Amino acid sequence: MRKTLVLLGISGLLLGGAALAQGALPYWAYPVPKPGPAPAMLDNSALKTLPGTKARFTEAGVNDRFNVPDWYPKDHPPAPPIVLHGRKPNVFACGYCHLPNGQGRPENASLAGQPADYIVQQVADMRSGARKSSTDKMGSINAMMGVAKASNDAEVRIAAAYFSKLQFRKWIRVVETDTVPNSQISSHNMLIKAGAGREPIGIRIIEMPENLDRIELRDPRTGFVAYVPKGAIARGKRLVESGAGAFPCAACHGPTYKGNGSVPALAGRSPSELVRQLYDFKSGTRNGEGAAMMKPEVANMNDQMRLDIAAYLSSLDP
Repeated sequence: MRKTLVLLGISGLLLGGAALAQGALPYWAYPVPKPGPAPAMLDNSALKTLPGTKARFTEAGVNDRFNVPDWYPKDHPPAPPIVLHGRKPNVFACGYCHLPNGQGRPENASLAGQPADYIVQQVADMRSGARKSSTDKMGSINAMMGVAKASNDAEVRIAAAYFSKLQFRKWIRVVETDTVPNSQISSHNMLIKAGAGREPIGIRIIEMPENLDRIELRDPRTGFVAYVPKGAIARGKRLVESGAGAFPCAACHGPTYKGNGSVPALAGRSPSELVRQLYDFKSGTRNGEGAAMMKPEVANMNDQMRLDIAAYLSSLDP
C-alpha cells in the first residue's frame, strides 16, 4: 500500500524541528514532497476491504477522482452526483478529497456542517482569484483551485447545500508532547510516520493518520492525531478568548466556535488547515468577502500564536 506514496524524509530537518524563522512558510502546514519518480501503476485487480462494510474497491478504484469510494453510504444522506462523480474532464468529485461525509483531511478542508453560503463564497473567491494560497506548490490546493475555476454556480450550490447539512464529528485527537514520531511527506501532501524514531516537536504541529493503511483507502471513519507542543492548548485558549489585541474569536464564530450564520465553524477542525488560513490571511493571499474582518485579527500573530490558536480550537468538541 505504501508503495503508492512518494516519500520525503524530514526527520532531523531544521535541527529536529527547531523553530522556523519568524514568518517563514511552515512546511508542516503546507507539506510538499520533493519531486521524485512517477508513482507505480495503481493495481486494478485486488479488491480492498474495510471493517463494517461489504463494499470492495481496487487500489485504482480508491483513487478514481470521478467515482468516489463510498465505503459507508449509510453514514450520510444520499449524495448528489457532483459530490460522488464530479464532472469530466476537470471537475473532480467533491467527495474524493473532502470525503462523502465531509470530514475532510489535513491537506484540505472539512466541509461537514459549514454554512452553505460560506462554501459558495469561498469557491467564488477562488474562481475570481481573490482567495489564493501562500504557496503554489501544494498539489491538493492547486487541485481545488482548478476545480473552482472549472465548476459552475449550480454545481457549487448543490455541493454546498449537501455538505452544510452533514454533522461534523470528532475527527482529530490532539496530543501535547515534547517529542513526535519521525515524519515524512506523502504524495498526498500529508505527514506520515517514518520509522520508529522520535524527534523534538519544536514550534510545529505534526498532524498524521491514526491508521495509514486505512487512510490510503480513503476510509471516512478513520481520523487523525495532531501532536502539539506542551502548553499549546492553554496558551491558545487565552489567545482565542482574549482576541490577542483584537476581537475574541467568539464574537464572529459563535460562543462555542461552531459557526455563526455564514461564518464558519472552527471547533474540532484540522489544525493544519487552521494554520494555513491564518497564515494566508496575514500574507495577503486570502482575500474576498469576509477576509477584511480577519485582517486585524491576524495582524500581530506570529508562528507560535497561530500554532497555539489552532491547537486549542482543534482540541474542542465540534
